Amino acid sequence: MKKRFLLLGGLLFLGITSASIAKAICPVCIVAVSGGLGLSRFLGVDDIISSIWIGALLASSSIWTLTWLKLKNWDFKYSKFVVPIAFYLLTLVPLYYAEIIGHPLNKIFGIDRIIFGTALGTVVFLVGVRFHNFLKEKNQGRQFFSYQKVVVPFLTLLAVSLLIFFLLR
Repeated sequence: MKKRFLLLGGLLFLGITSASIAKAICPVCIVAVSGGLGLSRFLGVDDIISSIWIGALLASSSIWTLTWLKLKNWDFKYSKFVVPIAFYLLTLVPLYYAEIIGHPLNKIFGIDRIIFGTALGTVVFLVGVRFHNFLKEKNQGRQFFSYQKVVVPFLTLLAVSLLIFFLLR
């Protein structure tokens, strides 16, 4: 159990420290991630795949909230750490107390499937955002196509979700 929390803590730290580099995330991105999460749960998809979308939603919500706080001049000293940690705790702790997280038969590599998927989704989403930023830099600060900021992270998440789906079959 201690190893799981250390792994989760390490992955969340990676996500939190990368969030400031990712720049702003728009509300459309959050809607796209929420739609992916809702669809995967509706279809009865494995918890890892659903949790990939949970992690992406939490990461995008954290980045969006941090940007909003900064625009309102409500930024505080440790906001880059407090806001994401609050989002993750407010999501994962109720799942733990509802016994959705922590079921002994719902593990992969000794880690709860939801925690594993959430951490993976956070990292994959941030990689997608960084890839969008990289593409934008290569195009003199302009997007290659409309809604690239949403499409690139979404497709990154979709590709990893499909890969995990086929690996778990």
